[in-house]
Amino acid sequence: MPFHIENQYTYSIVKRVIPEGKTTCSLCSRLRRGILYRVADELGATKIALGHHRDDILETFFLNMFFGGKLKGMPAKLQSDDGKHIVIRPLAYVKEADMTRYAEIKQFPIIPCDLCGSQENLQRKQIKGMLREWDKKTPGRVDNIFAALSTVAPSHLMDRNLFDFVGLQATGLSDANGDIAFDDEPCATTAISSIIPLRSEN
Repeated sequence: MPFHIENQYTYSIVKRVIPEGKTTCSLCSRLRRGILYRVADELGATKIALGHHRDDILETFFLNMFFGGKLKGMPAKLQSDDGKHIVIRPLAYVKEADMTRYAEIKQFPIIPCDLCGSQENLQRKQIKGMLREWDKKTPGRVDNIFAALSTVAPSHLMDRNLFDFVGLQATGLSDANGDIAFDDEPCATTAISSIIPLRSEN
């Protein structure tokens, strides 16, 4: 399969623009995204495939919630910022640990990022540590959180743009998606059983 490697020296730009001690991620990401869009145009590419995995998506979700006040992650498919491309994340459902093991088995060359790797106080690292701790202490919790990103109930959140709370009227008919605080769903049972062992009544 033919391929093209694009070399761009963005490191010097980021180091020049971002003050010492500040995180470089936002500018680095914007520069990289701009390069990807430009090269995709030049090559006539119909898709831009990014390498984000499941853990990246969960970390981004918590970063947005804790520090941005948004319920927002990274979808497996979306339209690019400039509206000209489709961006896909083929590894969206793959755990980082599985990718790491596979990369070791295949002996892939790993190219470290000196910008990201040199920043010790990144919030993303703290979120990653939190998720690892949850996975260790409460197996299944992280899996359930990821599953929840695909099982959203807009009527049970508070976003007026996603659900018409103002225009909501009682219909007089029972609604399976009505005011149920804790649904009796398999994923909820899994989450509860991982904290409190479930036992059957004799």
